[in-house]
Amino acid sequence: MLTIAAFAIAFFFAMNIGASGTAAAMGPAYGSGAVPNKRIAMLLVGVFAFLGALAGGEVVRTIGSGIIPADIVDVELVIIILASACLTLFIANLLGIPLSTSEVVVGAIVGAGIAYQALYFDKLLVIVSFWVIVPVVAFIVAYLAGHLVNKAEKKWPLLTGKGKWRKPLVILLIVCGCLEAFAAGMNNVANAVGPLVGAGLIDVRTAVLFGGAFVALGALLLGGKVLETNGKKITRLSLLQGSTVSITGGGLVIVASLFGLPVPLTQVTTGAIVGIGTAKNGFRLWQKGILKQIAKVWVVSPVFSLVMSYGLILLFRQADYYTFFVIFSVFLATIGSISLYIQVKTERRTTYDEGGGI
Repeated sequence: MLTIAAFAIAFFFAMNIGASGTAAAMGPAYGSGAVPNKRIAMLLVGVFAFLGALAGGEVVRTIGSGIIPADIVDVELVIIILASACLTLFIANLLGIPLSTSEVVVGAIVGAGIAYQALYFDKLLVIVSFWVIVPVVAFIVAYLAGHLVNKAEKKWPLLTGKGKWRKPLVILLIVCGCLEAFAAGMNNVANAVGPLVGAGLIDVRTAVLFGGAFVALGALLLGGKVLETNGKKITRLSLLQGSTVSITGGGLVIVASLFGLPVPLTQVTTGAIVGIGTAKNGFRLWQKGILKQIAKVWVVSPVFSLVMSYGLILLFRQADYYTFFVIFSVFLATIGSISLYIQVKTERRTTYDEGGGI
């Protein structure tokens, strides 16, 4: 029964991964009108995400046994890890906070490792380092490429997507979107099925096959809203700029996947978008608070799921109710403090705007 529950949670998680991060891969192509039909866009995402998942074995091995020893991973622990990740993403969605699935799953695994005092700190340090390095590299590459694109579009206006050059540019953007979907499947499928492999419930080849199928299914059935939102957000990019973002993000994530490193695709893509925007509009783009948001996501994603996983292990496996009560109290105090701070800040702003007292 527990094994069935573990597989059900893993495949449900895979569908949500397909619906969120993976579906966004075709956002530039859909938003720019390169792929006007939403169903065709989702079909392309599903197909290439599935193909990418089949090549994601190295990341699956890292998630399965590269962070904590495989001998402490059993069915119950898999359920706790995946449930912690799913619950964290669910709460984040309710609060409107965008989190990284890779960071959430790694955080949950680290929480389990801390609870059992069995953690490969050297490998964890490498993973966390690349969470920072890869988006920064994406920014730098996109920033340099953005300058070249801007010069090319000024010199040859047809490259903005007008006249006879529109069709080749449309095809290029679609190909780059498919590359990004491939990268998303290659890296993110491990987040759902990696713990199953670590517990010995399924082998790597079968895991990527079924995980990829459910990631693709999630993209097809549930990714329409994300595609719509993401597409509208990126309509300001030209066809060539959108291609630059997709090929930069997708290419870097594929390279990371070959080395078995789980990296946050959303943040890598965001880094590329910021790089393109900075090349076009200057560093005043940074004043919009986007870097603060990225930094918060970097910290909140793994820490939130780490605490969730650690707390559930204390509660259900170690029956350490006192420590769990302390953690839960600190969590409530933190949420309450943040809420109180926001309320006080809002009241002060209202007071200054209206010129009166509370």
